[in-house]
Amino acid sequence: MSMTVDNVMTREVAPVSAATSFKDVATALVSGGVGAAPVLDGDRHVIGMISEADLLHKEQFREQHFGESYRPPPRSLLRHRASRRKASGETAADLMTSPPITITAGKSAVDAARLMDAHDVNQLAVVDYNGRLVGIVSRRDLVRLFLRGDEQIAADVRDDILRRALWMDTSGVQVKVSEGVVTLYGRMDRRSETALAIRATGRVNGVVGVVGELSWERDDVTPASARRGARS
Repeated sequence: MSMTVDNVMTREVAPVSAATSFKDVATALVSGGVGAAPVLDGDRHVIGMISEADLLHKEQFREQHFGESYRPPPRSLLRHRASRRKASGETAADLMTSPPITITAGKSAVDAARLMDAHDVNQLAVVDYNGRLVGIVSRRDLVRLFLRGDEQIAADVRDDILRRALWMDTSGVQVKVSEGVVTLYGRMDRRSETALAIRATGRVNGVVGVVGELSWERDDVTPASARRGARS
């Protein structure tokens, strides 16, 4: 049910070494159509990452006029020293961000998205348990999860959620998916079970939203006193 990094990552990666020149790093990124390249040591351990942004610091700090003194905007002042250092870089060792932010292939796509957000990066190097490169995962790879077809999503909800994950009778529940939005309709035994079905459905990869049109035989959520008050 839950996609892992292994399901979405790119295995064909063009890494560079610490000694790779600025020009060759730029060539690797452009020719490979990627936004970042991992930097490896002699044993394929990931020792850093270089992004397009790291290379663009050279343009950012290039003088346009004689005597110009460029200062970055306030929001980036904390990164100013590292950015200026990278602007004068000539090799991958000068340009890379180290230590790199990495993830293992067995982690979930959710973990990858949270790690990217926490560190404000667009790509993660995927490593084995010895820290050796096995691939790279990007935000674009994760966005592709939302391109899953409606039939594929519906099958996952029916098979993985309703038939396997939920330990309750779901025989009265039907599934409809349109543009990634799942509608659950039908009848279940308890009101609390309908909430569980809706929450579990929302965890399926590719689901954009969940609409619950479920009814129930017994209301085990609303207190009995409130139910009596509503009837009186």
